[in-house]
Amino acid sequence: MKRYTPIAFALLLFSICTQSAIADGHELTKKNILLICVDDLRPELKSFGVDYIHSPNIDRLAASGRAFHNHYVNAPTCGASRYTMLTGQYGPYGNQSLFARAEKLDSPDASIPPSMPEWFRENGYKTVSVGKVSHHPGGWGGEDWYDHNVLEMPGAWDRQLMPTGRWKHPRGAMHSLIHGEIKPIGSFSENKMEVMQSAEGKDTDYHDGLIGAAGLEQLENLANSHTPFFLAIGFIKPHLPFGSPKRYMDPYEGVELPPIPHPEKPDWQSTWHASGEFMNQYFHHGQDPREDKAYADKVRRHYAACVSYVDHLVGEILAKLKETGRDKDTIVVLWGDHGWHLGEHSIWGKHCLFEEALRSPLIISAPGMKEPGAKSNGVVETVDLFPTLCELTGLEQPDFAHGTSLLPQIEKPNAKGHTALAYTGRAQTLRTDRYRFVLHKDGYTELYDHTSPKKETQNLAEENPVLVKELKEMLLAKTSRLN
Repeated sequence: MKRYTPIAFALLLFSICTQSAIADGHELTKKNILLICVDDLRPELKSFGVDYIHSPNIDRLAASGRAFHNHYVNAPTCGASRYTMLTGQYGPYGNQSLFARAEKLDSPDASIPPSMPEWFRENGYKTVSVGKVSHHPGGWGGEDWYDHNVLEMPGAWDRQLMPTGRWKHPRGAMHSLIHGEIKPIGSFSENKMEVMQSAEGKDTDYHDGLIGAAGLEQLENLANSHTPFFLAIGFIKPHLPFGSPKRYMDPYEGVELPPIPHPEKPDWQSTWHASGEFMNQYFHHGQDPREDKAYADKVRRHYAACVSYVDHLVGEILAKLKETGRDKDTIVVLWGDHGWHLGEHSIWGKHCLFEEALRSPLIISAPGMKEPGAKSNGVVETVDLFPTLCELTGLEQPDFAHGTSLLPQIEKPNAKGHTALAYTGRAQTLRTDRYRFVLHKDGYTELYDHTSPKKETQNLAEENPVLVKELKEMLLAKTSRLN
C-alpha cells in the first residue's frame, strides 16, 4: 500500500479540492444567453443605415457586438422562420410548423432532435421564454392560444410566460391596440380593426410594455442565480397593427421620408402577392398606400414609431443586464424573424421571396469579442444561430443542425459568409453574395444581380442559362435537407 507523508497528503488534498473548485467554477462561468426576438423587424435601424429611424439602444448593442448586415431568414412567415431559429433546421412552411413537430414528438418511433433551448436545458441551463419566441406568444395552443396542455415546444422551457393584461389571452395580445382592442377570429370578416394607432399612454398601455416588464423581472431573478441561463424575450411590434404610445410617434411627425425604392408591381412571374393580410384584415377607410403617397408615408411613420417603441424596451432589458453585472458573462442576440415590405414591389407585408421580406437584423454581442462595432457583410442565415451559440458557450455542436457557426465572422468581421436558403409553399430561393435565384414549383426561375443598380427589378434568368443551372444545383443541394 502506498504511504504518504503528512506534507504529501496535504498537497494531495489541496489538489483534489482545487480540481473540485475548478469544476464547480466551470459551471458558474458558463456564458449565459439573452435572446431578444422582434417580430416583422426589417433592417429599419440607424445602425443598419436608415438615418431617419430613432433606434439608439439597438444601435448601442450593434456598437458593442457584431451586426450582420446580410442576414437572411429561412422563411418569410413567423412560424416557419421561428422553427428554423429554434431548431437549427430547415423545416416545413407555415405558422403551425412547431406544433406539427410537437405532434411528432408524441409518436413512439419518432426521432426528433432537441430544439435549441432544449439542448441548452439538457446541458445545465435554466431556460425561460417571455412573450413571442415561438409562433404563439407564450408557446401554447388552443383556441385563444392559452391551453397550457398544448405546448408548441415540449421540453424546451423550464418556464414560459405571456402576460395578457386587458387583452385577456395571448391571441388577443398578438393583434392588440391600447384600449384592449382584439382582432376578431375570422380575419376576413367585417369585424376588422384599425391598422395603426398612436395614443397617449404608458409603455405598458400597449402590450409589448407588459412583455418588457415581465422580461425585466425574469432577467433579475436569473441573474441572481448561480445556474447559467438561456432567457428568450420576444416582442410583438412592429407586427400589425402598427400601434405604439404617442411619444414614439412624435419624432416622426413632419419628417420627410425617403422615397420607396422600386414601388412598381413586377410584370413577370414572381412571388408577388396582393398584400391580403394588410389590405383585407384591417380598416383603411378607403385609402390605399399603393396609390396614395401621403397614406403610404403615414403607414411608414407608424411602423417607424413601433420600431422606436421596441427599441426603448430593448434598452431597458440591456440596462437591467448591465445593472446586475451579468453583462460580463452573457451573450446577447437580437434577431428579427423576417423583413416586411413597406411598398417595395407594391407589397405591404411579407410572405414573398424578395429581399425586403427575407433580410432582417441579426446582432450578436459576446463578452470580450474582438473588433466590437465592426459590421459583417457576409451572407448568413437564421439556421446558423444554434451552432454559433453552442460554440460561443463551449457546448457540444449539434450534428443535426443545418447551419454553420458564425464564429469566423465574430472573430473577423470581414470573414466570408455562405449561401442562404429560404422558401414559401410555392417557391424556393438561394441568396449568394451577388445573386438571388428563385425556383418555382412549376420550374420557372428568377435571377437577380445585386451588383446591378436594378437589383430585384430585372429578371436575368433567361439570358443566363449556365448561371441558372449552377445556382439551381446549389439550391437543390440545400433543399435536400428540408424536413
